Amino acid sequence: MPKFLIALPAFLIFAVAADAGAQAYPVKPVRIVVPFAAGGPADIQARLIAPRLSEALGQSVIVENRPGGNTIIATELTARAEADGHWVQVISAGFAINVSLYPKLPYDSMRDFQPVTQLTSGPAIAIVHPSLPARSVKDLIALARAKPGQLTYGSAGLPSQLAVELFKVLTKTDILHVPYKGQAPAMIDLVAGHIQLSIPTILGALAHYKAGRVRALATTGAKRAAAAPELPTMMEAGVPGYEAANWFGTVVPAKTPAAVVSRLGQEISRALQLPDIRERLLSQGMEPVGNAPADFLKHVHSEMAKWSKVVKASGAQPN
Repeated sequence: MPKFLIALPAFLIFAVAADAGAQAYPVKPVRIVVPFAAGGPADIQARLIAPRLSEALGQSVIVENRPGGNTIIATELTARAEADGHWVQVISAGFAINVSLYPKLPYDSMRDFQPVTQLTSGPAIAIVHPSLPARSVKDLIALARAKPGQLTYGSAGLPSQLAVELFKVLTKTDILHVPYKGQAPAMIDLVAGHIQLSIPTILGALAHYKAGRVRALATTGAKRAAAAPELPTMMEAGVPGYEAANWFGTVVPAKTPAAVVSRLGQEISRALQLPDIRERLLSQGMEPVGNAPADFLKHVHSEMAKWSKVVKASGAQPN
């Protein structure tokens, strides 16, 4: 009995100390790592929420760009980072695609990360050069079937590549892939007529579409895009079963304390719903999400299963 009475206060002291440690977070600047170059959708989203997150946490929040290797370089760093909530990474659909595209990743995509929250979701946009005699998706399919392997498409990363590969699988067409290191150079070549087709993010193509430098045929989501409601979805335009959303979310290293993950998720979700941030995202074709970690994890699992089938059916290879 005396031993039990002595042990009980020790346990309570430990619990109080652990709780105080969670409440003390963060104790140094928080780093949001973006595995893409500055100026893209992921970078813009990180820089939109960083100041609001800094206000909420009472610490500096720094956005750091670590592009390269189809996001693998930054993701490996995150897998090895200290699991204390001071290292947060933005991920995209490429995180789910890499699992099937690369047989040996330097990390375990499910074991080494803890999901925090999904930031946004939004469709891509199918665009062609104005000289191409295709004014609809059905026209494009007919043209591609009449000229197998003669049309070219440009991609800037795995999501835009797999969006076209999904189109090819569902429409039984053959379109030649031309990889680019970024969305900007791919867009330059499309506007110049060096390639005929691309399915980039709406953010990267909207200005060119509005200016008439490219022709937009459809968007790729389950519903019409708020940023371009006049365009049909791919399913409406004649490709049953086609859906390829762009999405971005946040993860931290595995074993990050649950209390820290919860606080990060809550503060990021609050920032996403602020009127100015929400309006900015919607104007760029991205809908704020801000869901629970379990819901985000379910979404990632679903994306992994979906793109695994596309990679297998298309024979896509990393570039």
